[in-house]
Amino acid sequence: MSSDDIIYDRSNGIERLLEIMRRLRDPKTGCPWDIEQDFKSIAPYTIEEAYEVADAIEREAWDELPGELGDLLLNTIYHAQMAEEGGKFDFDTVVQAISDKMIARHPHVFGDENRDKSAAQQLKDWEEIKAKERGAPAFVLDGIAGNLPALTRALKLQNRAARVGFDWPETVQVLDKIKEESAELVEAKESLTQAEVEEEFGDLLFVMANLGRHLGVQPEEALRKANAKFTRRFNAVEAALKAKGKAPQDSDLAEMDALWDAVKRAEKT
Repeated sequence: MSSDDIIYDRSNGIERLLEIMRRLRDPKTGCPWDIEQDFKSIAPYTIEEAYEVADAIEREAWDELPGELGDLLLNTIYHAQMAEEGGKFDFDTVVQAISDKMIARHPHVFGDENRDKSAAQQLKDWEEIKAKERGAPAFVLDGIAGNLPALTRALKLQNRAARVGFDWPETVQVLDKIKEESAELVEAKESLTQAEVEEEFGDLLFVMANLGRHLGVQPEEALRKANAKFTRRFNAVEAALKAKGKAPQDSDLAEMDALWDAVKRAEKT
């Protein structure tokens, strides 16, 4: 079957997409932009597409989700194609790796372990299997990706430290630490350099992430929802101003704050 036969037959599934990527990266006949890309230049797009998938799910935009998942899949295939060109691995290697991992990490499904346990216990077992796969690290916090979103990485660092007993036993102690860090931030604002203020602010965010962990809240998800809520409410404030023939810059804080409160009340009714 020719390359064109594969590409233009919509029934060819994943092979069609793989062939499209080969053609895009062809040094002689491919797309100049695609040919110039490398792992580092594509990585930011991979992260962006993952967030767009999460956004579509958050908005329950099910009609958009197939396209967003396709964009994310394309990025995986992009990396695999570049790896194949460099003699590192190919897409089949990627599929084999994740398939082997799923089988190894689910002995209660694919092995002879008892599956009569809670989701929490299964998650604990998953982490234990991961730890065995990694082997003994030089340090407890080794192996946590450095380019994760900061709040997500903070949570992973805290979870890893908690597994060896470095954790507050009660949520009230985390709240006390937040008060302490807040006071230090106020003090820093009055007397310290901008770099020191930034450091204290970072400490406060780190403890807030820890509070989320103790409350069973994902900090990154909570902040995304807060961003979405702020956007929705401010858009409503702006719409209310437009109904009066005004723009936000023509208003003042008192008027916009009153409209904001009205939007909040309307949401709760």
